Amino acid sequence: MVRYKQLIGRSLCARSLPVQKVERALDGKVLNVMISLGMPVTRMVA
Repeated sequence: MVRYKQLIGRSLCARSLPVQKVERALDGKVLNVMISLGMPVTRMVA
């Protein structure tokens, strides 16, 4: 979460509401990619 907060931050850069919505949607996609890269692959043994 620290890396996510460093990249994205708490505040929005856009001024208009439609662009703010797009900005947060992209932030969510970035977060999902970061989570998928860090998740371990589990496999059933035996």
